[in-house]
Amino acid sequence: MSTAEETPVETTVVARLLAALPADTVLTDPDVTASYAHDMASFCPAGRAAAVVLPRSVEQVQETLRICHALGVPVVPQGARTGLSGAANAVDGCVVLSLLRMDRVLEIDPVNRIAVVEPGVVNADLSKAAAEHGLTYPPDPSSWEQCTIGGNIGTGSGGLCCVKYGVTAEYVLGLDVVLADGRLLRTGRRTAKGVAGYDLTRLFVGAEGTLGVVVGAVLALRPAPPRQLVLAAEFGSAAAAGDAVAAIMGAGHTPSLLELMDGTSVRAVNRLTRMGLPESTRALLLAAFDTPEAAAELAAVAELCRASGATEVVPADDQAESEMLLAARRATLPALEAVAGTTMIDDVCVPRDRMAELIDGIAAIAARVDLTIGVVAHAGDGNAHPTVCFDASDPDQAARARASFDDIMALGLELGGTITGEHGVGVLKKEWLARELGPVGLELQRSIRQVFDPTGILNPGKVL
Repeated sequence: MSTAEETPVETTVVARLLAALPADTVLTDPDVTASYAHDMASFCPAGRAAAVVLPRSVEQVQETLRICHALGVPVVPQGARTGLSGAANAVDGCVVLSLLRMDRVLEIDPVNRIAVVEPGVVNADLSKAAAEHGLTYPPDPSSWEQCTIGGNIGTGSGGLCCVKYGVTAEYVLGLDVVLADGRLLRTGRRTAKGVAGYDLTRLFVGAEGTLGVVVGAVLALRPAPPRQLVLAAEFGSAAAAGDAVAAIMGAGHTPSLLELMDGTSVRAVNRLTRMGLPESTRALLLAAFDTPEAAAELAAVAELCRASGATEVVPADDQAESEMLLAARRATLPALEAVAGTTMIDDVCVPRDRMAELIDGIAAIAARVDLTIGVVAHAGDGNAHPTVCFDASDPDQAARARASFDDIMALGLELGGTITGEHGVGVLKKEWLARELGPVGLELQRSIRQVFDPTGILNPGKVL
């Protein structure tokens, strides 16, 4: 960063950080700091950071916060920047605090079924470490091979298996958090149960770095389940697929995965992968079970799908066939990215029994804005990810894409849903959060933020 661009406060904060921390911990080259400016969200502004700090220890995080707090310099915590709401975007003059180097799995305890980890641990690496002890960490965001546990906690992320195993918040037992002024707070427990005091641990999950910086976590683990078997069912309408989802859940089944792809997504995957999925399908439902009785449960679900109007039902006979069926779901995002070059991945959650209305409503929005919008959904918990495809270099297409986002948000709320099931609020959904919470809810949440960060340095401009 050139001196001409620096404000006096930026010059001072950089000097104090360089004096207090190891030289390779503080990055100031403008080309390097620019690479930390934003996450993967569209339509979210990003500013110019004064410096990027890459701490290796809790003490280095504390020292960074103490310096920034004393000078009133904003701090933007970051993980792997795989987020989709702009929560990790830099603001002008800030210090970006990247936790990527704090990447150790400190402990796997198979008796108490917990893991103790630093925030920079990649989700997939924790899964591998747990698997060595016959255990699993269930939350599995789509970016699990890149995203970090700290980022997962910050956004309250979910994944494909949430229908059975739940979301990140249900696995965070305790946290180490550095507060805005550099103090270290320990919340929660290592025990299976605990209700002492207010649940501050849950308060930090989904807070997107606005209340404190997570520097350690105690996470619950589960015994590793058997390998899952998958069924694919094709439907001629979203309504029929929605009926099948309602029938499956209403009959008491607990699939390990229940995913829905609309016809637009199916056709995009066909173009990219040549999988030969039926072009006529309007909705493809994937159901999986990971119990010893998986084959019998798939057979029962197959009957429910047929009764709901499935035109074709294909249960997998073995693990290899199951992986082949799931490959279509995993290929959806790259397939939609190939449609127009740029995608905006939305995130809206509605009651399960209104999923078909959501998908049909999004199809109407796509027709109105004249853009391709593919929908994939965690149908078992009502969480849909509409993906808007557009040419970012075309101002008219970009404007229509942004308009479609607002229409989808409004539709989700109209159907009794929420503006985000797992991606968070960040910059992208601040205005919509205010609409969902209402004035009383918004006032209370702002008051909570004020208690934890009275000077407002932690991730300013995000969430509230």
